[in-house]
Amino acid sequence: MTNGTFGTAINCMDGRVQEPVMNWVKEQFQVQYVDKINDAGPTKVILEGNEETLASIKKRVEISHHGHRSEVLVIAGHHDCAGNPVPREEQVKQIKETTELANSWGYDMKIVGLYVNDQWKVEQVTEVIQPNSAS
Repeated sequence: MTNGTFGTAINCMDGRVQEPVMNWVKEQFQVQYVDKINDAGPTKVILEGNEETLASIKKRVEISHHGHRSEVLVIAGHHDCAGNPVPREEQVKQIKETTELANSWGYDMKIVGLYVNDQWKVEQVTEVIQPNSAS
């Protein structure tokens, strides 16, 4: 039995963005813990990665959702990303595409896209996508 409330964050491995995203999720969704799924440039990895990598990410989301009862999935990109060194506009486009793709995975979760700016402040770049009822 899981104790506490959880959210889930697909985030960059960059240490500069870990706390801002985790704190944002805790504050916005009133959860105690945030399960972290980290990669270098996660939006690029999800959109351009191979099936094995995508399956691994989806499996970890599934574990967080079913095992910890997480009801929110946040996908974040950020300024000055070494794993995905593209301009802000491209990062935001990728975040939006990734949240749409994640909605198709069939988990009954709210999905939110975030961008961490050059001041290390979190900006919501997508509206909460209502859960896909395919789960």
